Amino acid sequence: MIEIKDLTISFNGISVLDKINLTLQQHEITTIVGQSGCGKSVLMKAIEGLIIPESGTILIDEIDLFSLNRKKLKKARRKIAMLFQAAALLDSLNAFQNIALPLKEHTSLSEEEIFQAVEEKLKLVGLVDVMEKMPSELSGGMKKRIALARATILKPDYIIYDEPTTGLDPIIAKEITDLILKLHHESKITSIIITHDLNCIRKVKSNIAMIHNKKIIFDGSYNDFMKANDKIIKEFVG
Repeated sequence: MIEIKDLTISFNGISVLDKINLTLQQHEITTIVGQSGCGKSVLMKAIEGLIIPESGTILIDEIDLFSLNRKKLKKARRKIAMLFQAAALLDSLNAFQNIALPLKEHTSLSEEEIFQAVEEKLKLVGLVDVMEKMPSELSGGMKKRIALARATILKPDYIIYDEPTTGLDPIIAKEITDLILKLHHESKITSIIITHDLNCIRKVKSNIAMIHNKKIIFDGSYNDFMKANDKIIKEFVG
């Protein structure tokens, strides 16, 4: 479980998030929504331990993230995977090498064991026959799938999806959303989706937290969100 408590983050004296409180329940999906620039990505980076808050804290499995030394923080961050908005594949490595990289850096698995683990992930994302392809040879949807395989190769407890459907056509965006749901249910992983894509939100139907004007203005179920009488929420859902 991830507990965000009174989290305040400012840059150059300008407040971005103000006393945010939010609990991300174990093995559930939480979708964090809001207009562009509302602070969703800042919150994501704080959960990753990449941004130190002005005040407040984040507890991951009851461990205060910002009380850890560098070594312990690095270990804690291994519990959390990230699917970046632009996939962030390394252009000089092929698909297999991109997925295998975390295993080579953080485990002592043999080459055969690494191959089997990568092959298993490629089967899961439906791309077994692209091992040797370079990122430049892959479509946008394929890059997302390879990035997702890489993000989950170390079997994290949590995964953050940063705008997973942005820049994809509607058919591919639906396929990526379906894959996120498949991975969530098969891996029993705790998923955090950061998006403003209404199609993705409607497909996932998860718990929703909405950020507006530096605050969490809604934290509840999908059904309650869609029926909410709040003006900001009504404008967001159209």
